[in-house]
Amino acid sequence: MAKQQIQTKTEVKQVQNIIVDGTNMIAGRLCSHVAKLLINGNRVSIVNCENIMLTGDRDAIIKSYRQFLEIASINNPKFGPFHPRRPDTMITKMVRGMLPKKPSGKIAFKRLRAYLGVPNELKSMTTKQFDDAKIKRPSPYYTSIGDLGKLVGWHE
Repeated sequence: MAKQQIQTKTEVKQVQNIIVDGTNMIAGRLCSHVAKLLINGNRVSIVNCENIMLTGDRDAIIKSYRQFLEIASINNPKFGPFHPRRPDTMITKMVRGMLPKKPSGKIAFKRLRAYLGVPNELKSMTTKQFDDAKIKRPSPYYTSIGDLGKLVGWHE
């Protein structure tokens, strides 16, 4: 991992490239950890976004996301809002919602990368997982973001 130094008036921060593996992790807790890392100045890459889990009743999750997709502009729908269907864009939008709206949050958001699967340039690097974000019960109690994406219109 390449480290850079960012100097502020009072201290020197170590900037790291952190790779987070999203396999069998709860989406909200994962995104809050990633947002904190981004605010601290790190570059974060999330791999295996299609395997990140959502908690709750599967049918309720799908129904609420389909209702969310019906929201469109009254005047001209081609101007948006645009709703993500790919798992990596869903995760980036979740993290964006947890960052501040100030310019510091926009700068931090530019340091985020999300991937489906593991890209070749990141395969040799070590990945990180957060213990409190791992799923506690068997996987049938959860819905993966990849499954949700396929049900609402994502084509691989």
